[in-house]
Amino acid sequence: MRYIALAADYDGTLASRGTVAAETVEALRRLAATGRGLILVTGRRIDDLMRVFPEVAIFDRVVAENGPLVYRPQTLETHVLSKPPPAAFVEELRRRGIQPLTAGQVFVATEQPNERVVQEVIAEMGLDLQVILNKGSVMVLPASVNKATGLSAALEELAISPQEVVGIGDAENDEAFLTICGLGIAVANGLDSLKARADQVTRGENGAGVREVIEWLISTPI
Repeated sequence: MRYIALAADYDGTLASRGTVAAETVEALRRLAATGRGLILVTGRRIDDLMRVFPEVAIFDRVVAENGPLVYRPQTLETHVLSKPPPAAFVEELRRRGIQPLTAGQVFVATEQPNERVVQEVIAEMGLDLQVILNKGSVMVLPASVNKATGLSAALEELAISPQEVVGIGDAENDEAFLTICGLGIAVANGLDSLKARADQVTRGENGAGVREVIEWLISTPI
């Protein structure tokens, strides 16, 4: 199969404890130099990502907040793919003492074990929202939105077929986008449930696993 792009998760995949190793950044640059596309697919907010990863412009597109935003680093434009939950939903979570609580441009995020209360509020208010878990994080998004829908929108902008993409991740929320990629890979430190569904599992953890995949791609003609 001809793979012309890499779609990678951030935390637990590219990054370890929020930081991307210098050798991983260099590997990404070398992959980009082959003419392949780079897409970052993250649960982070765009502003938070730029704070911890100033090299974000290596990527052609960033799918942020677990799917509802496509950011174009070269032009600093953000394409919002869906509406955020209503303000009344966030206010009710605050009233019930949910902490921590973060509202992005679209998603609302907290931590486990708050998902039970979040689900109760969604049901009581009759909202078309879903809860997505990510290694202890709890993200609330419109029911039709996830990393796969965000990646699909980014790939459409880049005129790349999902079947031409190698995807790599580590957690529950990565399964959706790995499934649509031509090749879905889990890093060695990934959850067992994801590794069981992935096409391949790397030998190395975090960035070392990503570098394995990059070296293989570079050695493969486009």
